[in-house]
Amino acid sequence: MTLSTSSNFNRPDDAFRAIVEAHRGLSDLESADLDAALVLILANHVGDIDVLRDAIALAKRRMMEAHQQQTAASGLQK
Repeated sequence: MTLSTSSNFNRPDDAFRAIVEAHRGLSDLESADLDAALVLILANHVGDIDVLRDAIALAKRRMMEAHQQQTAASGLQK
């Protein structure tokens, strides 16, 4: 199995909305706990360590790219 990076949802906005709604009313700590539980549940559902490793690497790359863009944008505002 390979990591799918295209949407597998017929209605991706509904999936995003469900995740956002699940966090509504939670503290930052509760929200982080929910995210961790959700990641572990979905990782178990996927059940493929190679796909999990690919997903972790992709998530880290995207996080670093977003951080670099924010850093560059804040440098332009000075």
